[in-house]
Amino acid sequence: MKGVGPKVADKLLKLGLSNQRDLLFHLPLRYEDRTVVSPLGSLQPGQRSQIEAQVLQSSVNFRRQGRSRRVLVARLADNTGMVTARFFYFSARQQQLFEKGNWLRCYGEVRMAQGELEMVHPEAELIDIDHPPGLPTTLTPIYPTTEGLHQLTLKRILQQVITKLKSDGIGETLPQSWLDQNQFPGFTSAMIDLHSPQSRKDSELIAHNQHPAQHRFVVEELAAHRLALLERRRQLRSRKTPVIVNDADQQQRFLVTLPFALTRAQQRVLAELLQDFAAGKPMIRLVQGDVGSGKTVVAALACLPVVGSGYQSALMAPTEILAEQHYQNFVRWLEPLGIAVVGLVGADKGKRREQKLAMIASGEAQVIVGTHALFQASVEFHRLGFIIFDEQHRFGVDQRLALQRKTRGDEMPHQLIMTATPIPRTLAMSIYADLDYSQIDELPPGRKPVTTSIVSEQQRGSLIERVAESCNQGGQVYWVCTLVEESEALQCEAAEMTYETLTQQLPLLSVGLVHGRMKPRDKEAIIAAFKQGDIHILVATTVIEVGVDVPNANIMIVENPERLGLAQIHQLRGRVGRGGRESFCILLVKSQLSEQARNRLEIIRSTQDGFEIAEKDLALRGAGEVLGTRQTGEMSFRIADLMRDQKWFPQVEALAKLMQQPQHRSERAQLLRNWVGERQDYTDVG
Repeated sequence: MKGVGPKVADKLLKLGLSNQRDLLFHLPLRYEDRTVVSPLGSLQPGQRSQIEAQVLQSSVNFRRQGRSRRVLVARLADNTGMVTARFFYFSARQQQLFEKGNWLRCYGEVRMAQGELEMVHPEAELIDIDHPPGLPTTLTPIYPTTEGLHQLTLKRILQQVITKLKSDGIGETLPQSWLDQNQFPGFTSAMIDLHSPQSRKDSELIAHNQHPAQHRFVVEELAAHRLALLERRRQLRSRKTPVIVNDADQQQRFLVTLPFALTRAQQRVLAELLQDFAAGKPMIRLVQGDVGSGKTVVAALACLPVVGSGYQSALMAPTEILAEQHYQNFVRWLEPLGIAVVGLVGADKGKRREQKLAMIASGEAQVIVGTHALFQASVEFHRLGFIIFDEQHRFGVDQRLALQRKTRGDEMPHQLIMTATPIPRTLAMSIYADLDYSQIDELPPGRKPVTTSIVSEQQRGSLIERVAESCNQGGQVYWVCTLVEESEALQCEAAEMTYETLTQQLPLLSVGLVHGRMKPRDKEAIIAAFKQGDIHILVATTVIEVGVDVPNANIMIVENPERLGLAQIHQLRGRVGRGGRESFCILLVKSQLSEQARNRLEIIRSTQDGFEIAEKDLALRGAGEVLGTRQTGEMSFRIADLMRDQKWFPQVEALAKLMQQPQHRSERAQLLRNWVGERQDYTDVG
């Protein structure tokens, strides 16, 4: 293709683009309106605008004294006003472009700096002001790109592909009868509309996500995602699986040792797990339950028949703190029944680690609780029959597959996936189409509601007095310092400063500190002291979001809560209200909080329902953020949006079902290649 030499080809490969079909499916991130030129006098901060202006002066300055970084600064004007263009990185060509006297057409975001309007790194082209080039009549697509690959270069390459598509067309990937039934356009016309809208009307429909081409590809992409998950499920379910036989007597011996009775929801989910074990196919089940609903005890009960049938169970948690919490619970529940429980974390070294590895390899360890340390190459299981993933969305797909592959022979272990991140059922069924779905939708009796309040930073003094009063009456407090900047170091620093301040202001109380940069052993010691009541106030980063269970703790203070998602704040709030004391969650906010941020926090204050909170959090932040899958690469859509596009789920399900039919095998393969591509490896369970 014209313009694609070795260097550009390498950049394209970084985006996963190796051929012309890949380029077609590299859909625009957004569209920009370059159909009008805005007078400089009408520019507003925060808007993306197109201007035509003359360079009055241009200079290269040093960013700071003593620093070698150069900044290109140019003053531009038309007959209505002025604006500054600023480049922190620039080429010789850009410097020539912004020479004094040149007339330029620029596009970029307008912002206010030191009382003046400016554009940072605007796109610019030289124009003849007497005969300026014509303006587009439709919206301009903006594509995902990578460092060193300019948007204009990518557009020129894509334009060649679109021109070829217009002249030659391309084979349809979906059944025509289904397209007609749903009044969706054909592949060729839909793809052309998205890459180069043909009319102003098309542009307006696309801008509001109402174009039939968008609807077609949203359904197509979600259906491809669903098909990939269903194929993965089919492969998993076809594998040999451990035969697990339930021992009702042992289950009863476990239950009588508990200081509480299982809720109806826990009993129902346990029955579903036992039914899965008896089915003769690998269990692949998601158990969802709000904070404190009792998922862990159900998981422990599920381990009993596995161990009784001669297999090992493994529980993998995302953090060492949570792994330690589970380990202590499992020891307390299972060891009285003669079941050997071993904990394995990254901090285990030397002889201690070798001893644990030997116990796991020999089968002496029957239940193994740990972190990502469990899927390291040095860990060999004797006979792994059951894997429990807690807060599974925090693990990448490769990590989960690595643990599945640690079975001997061709047996596929049963899998139980637990999450306390509430997800609306319809959404869960779409995201986790490869899993069976259970929900513990009932909290244990005696759980007290937590009173949530929003408190200004200006009231910190009276808040500290309230904390002291509660601790003097026997209560305990979490004080959580959230991310002020995108830096773990700064987060830890904020926690350390709060710790020092509270230690000085409350000399009669014991204050502890836990953050992500501490050694695991030191963290465990502090948390153990907090559990035993030796520490009154635990200052922490969000490392304690999950895993710390202290029934006596009755106050949760969260600083800068606007930095967190609603579901994460709800998780933190779930750390209190576990004992008999009246409990409080205090959201400590800066006084200049925006109206939007305050409205978000009002959602938390007004409801205790994790599912309602999750629904609103998904609407506000998007599924990739809430579910934590943005980092794992498991779920990144090119055109679909799970919250926005829920209305299409019935069509998605119908299309996926249709494409599973034998006569559509070749189209199904093409559909998966188009939309899932390399991620089809996730269906590889071997």
